[in-house]
Amino acid sequence: MDANVKISLLGPMTVRVAGRQAVLPASRKTRALLAFLVATGRPHRRERLCELFWDLPDDPKASLRWALSKLRKVIDLSDNIHIVADRERVYFDLQGVSVDIQTIRNSLQERELPLAKLECMVRQLDDGLLEGLDNAGDESFNAWLAAERADAEIARVGLLKQILAHPETSSLAARKWCALLKSIDPLAADALEDTKAPTQDSSVAPADPKTLAARALPEEAGRGGVLDRLARARLDTLRAQKIGFCDVRDGTKIAYATVGSGPPILKAANWLTHLEFDWASPLWGQCFADIARNRRFIHYDERGCGLSDWGVKNLGFDAFVEDLEAVADTLELERFPLIGISQGCAVSIEYAVRHPERVSGLILISGYAAGWRAWATPEEQARRKAVLTLTELGWGTDNPAYRHIFSQTFMPDAAPADLEWFDEFQRRTTSPSNAARFQDAFGYIDVRRRLAQVDVPTIVFHAKDDQRIPLEHGRALAAGIRNAEFVPLDSRNHILVDREPALQLCTQKIARFLEENGI
Repeated sequence: MDANVKISLLGPMTVRVAGRQAVLPASRKTRALLAFLVATGRPHRRERLCELFWDLPDDPKASLRWALSKLRKVIDLSDNIHIVADRERVYFDLQGVSVDIQTIRNSLQERELPLAKLECMVRQLDDGLLEGLDNAGDESFNAWLAAERADAEIARVGLLKQILAHPETSSLAARKWCALLKSIDPLAADALEDTKAPTQDSSVAPADPKTLAARALPEEAGRGGVLDRLARARLDTLRAQKIGFCDVRDGTKIAYATVGSGPPILKAANWLTHLEFDWASPLWGQCFADIARNRRFIHYDERGCGLSDWGVKNLGFDAFVEDLEAVADTLELERFPLIGISQGCAVSIEYAVRHPERVSGLILISGYAAGWRAWATPEEQARRKAVLTLTELGWGTDNPAYRHIFSQTFMPDAAPADLEWFDEFQRRTTSPSNAARFQDAFGYIDVRRRLAQVDVPTIVFHAKDDQRIPLEHGRALAAGIRNAEFVPLDSRNHILVDREPALQLCTQKIARFLEENGI
């Protein structure tokens, strides 16, 4: 059944209800409010919306009420109520609503799209995003709008690469599309424009567009050569992180970074991180960016990797918890939600039990309560010990085969370019000796007895077919923590990849969890 409401965010925003184009309010702020609610697709506090769009000494609360009343007259013309608001929050219910940019993003997840559909979507994106809404809100709104537009450009580049690699694209058409790509991303275009040129061997298949993109981009892009220039531009616009250092009791220096403004949210360190490269990551970069839009996002490099001290004697679990304590104390964080990923979940749980007065909620992703030495079969333990030896011998070499062992188990469904990025990321993040020590230390983690002592709102995410940490470990976390919400994700990846539907669901659920619990 066709959507009852169709919203176009490309070009000037338009709304069609039951087949008829609606007349939107003349107020730019009201239209910007609608665009923000639709594009984000999650609840927002009234206070936050007031800050985004209305300045004192006006009455922001009254202005928000007026704007919502105007929008309801446009959108809610049937029994379906899309603008939902209570005394604290406002959100746009997207059920039965078609949004053009979201439809395009969903289509990009499909494989082997018809050429006509690819070309149609590129033409839609030619109009840009939310034309005419610049400066309709404060600086935070402008930063959000710039980031959304950069995301749309990234999607357009991706579509153009698919068109140029499509077997039905003629050489003549390829020149046209390559010229458009060159106007957006000259480096990628230079690598792609010859892929459709006639060759003596007509059986030669066009090169994979992601491989070409990897060759086209400069080495310094993401330190692995596979990060889109436009992605870097989006990240630079959205994030100007401030890096600092703090000392742990044993003298280890820990690097931390903060970005954004608003209530603090702290991500515990996990293997592997690097403050200089994390924002460029095709893995969690988009998720972190979404969180940082409305909050002060804080993360740090674990001892032994990234910008933190590498030459440390202690790489044990208690030391990992002390690193987290040092960052929270240095920044004088009073009360905040914690995000844990992989072994960072156990660190977050231990911290929450030790400092219940400071933790307002736990977000646990791909985690476990006990390390591999506690649950692995003798055969699995033997394999892991063999990998420790391989790591020490080959981690720092130019041959990525050793590091690829981890890439394939962490992200079996990732694109080749993402795996290439992660291989290089691992090498630059820590030393061969520390990489082996980390794996050994994680095997001894055990916070099973701590689960029942956690007394804060908790949400647990885990991929159904995680190749690194089986699903039952995520279920055990949720079952052991009182009233924890468990969210299984349709993925085989231990580390979720940007634009993967599972990561998008994870990001949406995190936002809703924070809003619903008033964190």
